[in-house]
Amino acid sequence: MTFKALLATKTDKTISTKVVEMDEQDLMPGDVSIAVDYSTVNYKDALAVTGRAEVMRQFPLIAGIDLAGTVEASEYPGISVGDRVVVNGWGLSQTHHGGFAQKARVKGGWVIKIPAAFSTKDAMAIGTAGYTAMLSVLALEHGGLTPQRGDILVTGANGGVGSIAIAILSDLGYRVVASTGRLEEKDYLRSLGATEVIDRRTLSEAGAPIASERWAGAVDSVGSRTLANVLAQTRYRGVVTACGLAQGMDLPASVLPFILRNVTLAGIDSVNAPHEARIEAWSRLTRDLDLSKLARTTEVVGLADVPDVAARMFEGKVRGRTVVDVNA
Repeated sequence: MTFKALLATKTDKTISTKVVEMDEQDLMPGDVSIAVDYSTVNYKDALAVTGRAEVMRQFPLIAGIDLAGTVEASEYPGISVGDRVVVNGWGLSQTHHGGFAQKARVKGGWVIKIPAAFSTKDAMAIGTAGYTAMLSVLALEHGGLTPQRGDILVTGANGGVGSIAIAILSDLGYRVVASTGRLEEKDYLRSLGATEVIDRRTLSEAGAPIASERWAGAVDSVGSRTLANVLAQTRYRGVVTACGLAQGMDLPASVLPFILRNVTLAGIDSVNAPHEARIEAWSRLTRDLDLSKLARTTEVVGLADVPDVAARMFEGKVRGRTVVDVNA
């Protein structure tokens, strides 16, 4: 049996991708085989397929860090033929064939059953970005933040993590401040639940090591100077989650917010998060994510469109979530 896949190859230092026909025998070892319905384009996918970061560690490799579909064969306890499942992160698109394909074979421990409230398309409209947003919200709650404590800032607000974080937080009753470089998208951000929209330039330049208190917490997917400024303006006993590095992987910050205001910086890892954390996140998504808001964030493309989406993502021309219909 053959299937379509977006295969990445590397020549010298250049990565190229092409939709090809592959044989099921080309799939990597695993105890669960999946007929894939959808994948999605995350920022990490864009880094991978463009070669801007060394995400892929071997070649040739099917790209895509997410997939959702139906189990065709399973030797893993608790996962049965016919189950609708999702896989986020783990080794996909790094050392193991990923989700930009019509077929996948993975380790059973990577697999999560999709909650009944979601279709496979919904699961990929959420994808790693939405699941990461939910992990971030859980971390804010773990740090003791409630809507009564004050505003929550969301940076990179037009992106996948940002869009879904706004939707979740606003429905939980938080007043959300959205930071974006695209102020023309104010209406979109307000439709998701943002109360206030600010220009990202107010946070992206070098700032003071500690500044006036503005928000009780934040969900940051930008890193670098932006994260440093977010920390500097976080209120006493506030919580900031860090899950991305769109501006850079450096953190030119001071210890002052931590020792003068008892601020907590919580790292969010979606790739290797334990099974229990994933189950909790997906369970909470069924309760706390408004599917009508999710639909507003989503566009659907085909496998061949992925490289163009990745390029547009770096140009700031993609908002929300991009679902990949691998069978289109």
